[in-house]
Amino acid sequence: MERKRLEGLRVAVLAADGFEQVEVTRPLKELLRHGARVDVVSLHRGGIRGINFLNPGIKLRVNRTVHDVSASDYDALLIPGGFVNPDLLRQSEKAKMLVTAFDVAGKPIATLCHGPWVLVSAGLVRDRKLAAWPGIQDDIRNAGGTWLDEPLVRDGNWVSSRSPLDLVHFQRGMVALFEEAPRRSALGARTRRFAQYRPTSVLAFLLGAGLLVALRRRLLAA
Repeated sequence: MERKRLEGLRVAVLAADGFEQVEVTRPLKELLRHGARVDVVSLHRGGIRGINFLNPGIKLRVNRTVHDVSASDYDALLIPGGFVNPDLLRQSEKAKMLVTAFDVAGKPIATLCHGPWVLVSAGLVRDRKLAAWPGIQDDIRNAGGTWLDEPLVRDGNWVSSRSPLDLVHFQRGMVALFEEAPRRSALGARTRRFAQYRPTSVLAFLLGAGLLVALRRRLLAA
């Protein structure tokens, strides 16, 4: 049997209530079709409710929360949009720390629509190029990034798209990027030097990583 392109790849879908339904369901289906193992990671346990533009959408079961995962648990990250979902995520220090850890490690990140808001609030878009919903282009520029009006933008370990209308391009780019994850990991890939990150982003990441290590040591010693 032919090996699937993402066989065994561990992917975190970082989402909260108000995610745009199609921006999760279609990429999720594509990831599973290619053999990935996917967890929905959110701010709380239980379930999260999606939206179809302005109408209520489906409810997704949350597999794990930002409080009990780390970037080392996964090979790649997907951040969907929906204007409510990323606004909730960007207010969570744990969520921003998790996203920063993925980026510092050079792990693949795929995002679209309003999803890049999380990258903006994590202080990661400076000197980066990305596509996103036109309504947040000023946020990206003000954070030092370059917004591109294109269906798919690849910049290092990121792929991004403008909206659900770009999903065909987005899914193709996402799978291609995620397929590189094992090779990037073997090479110890990191896209940028620490000096290129906003100081608060690095501080939050290092502080969070230190607390996590200390907690794990304490639990092992108990």
